Amino acid sequence: MQLRTHLNMALGAILIATAPAMLAAQAAPPPPTEVGAAGLAMANLPAKSKAPLTVTSPAFHPGGDIPFENTQYKGNAFPGLTWTAGPSGTKSYAIIMQDGDGARNGEPFLHWTVFNIAPTTTTLAPGVSTVPSGAQFGPNYRGTNQPYLGPKTPAGPKHRYHLQVFALDATLTLDPTANYAALVAAMKDHVLASGELIGLGQQMVPPL
Repeated sequence: MQLRTHLNMALGAILIATAPAMLAAQAAPPPPTEVGAAGLAMANLPAKSKAPLTVTSPAFHPGGDIPFENTQYKGNAFPGLTWTAGPSGTKSYAIIMQDGDGARNGEPFLHWTVFNIAPTTTTLAPGVSTVPSGAQFGPNYRGTNQPYLGPKTPAGPKHRYHLQVFALDATLTLDPTANYAALVAAMKDHVLASGELIGLGQQMVPPL
């Protein structure tokens, strides 16, 4: 009897611990069309080169689920990012992270921006909370000059999160209080090449 009680308690603990993942795994795939697709940075900042940058993360595969540790539901830790080097003439890199399935006023939710990354830098380590020397945080939906802000996907289907990397032929001169429109305007006509990594976010359901 005592053994059965211990087994039941252990089983209950396992179910509680795994409930978020089990329930979140039931989320439907993203809808066929992204409501904010027209507002994505890569759609508005065409590259001069047709050769894309290859963008990867050690945390998830292209089109895969973003771990909850990299979302606002848990640690909000940066997942890490690596990209192939830009073409000759690259002076800096910029990164823009947007949720194309979570639009506000027709524009995708802006989660993270960073610019003036040195042309010799093609990796940002997992968990990094500061920008490399010379780089600068840009705006997100919470305001200007903001650090990484991971997904917090609402209930319903999964959302697509676009981590877009741009190789620029210039460094940007922007005030720390610059908004997203100013960032895009400064990048316009300076994009040599670009690429993206898309990860899927979903609601993390709390244990019952």
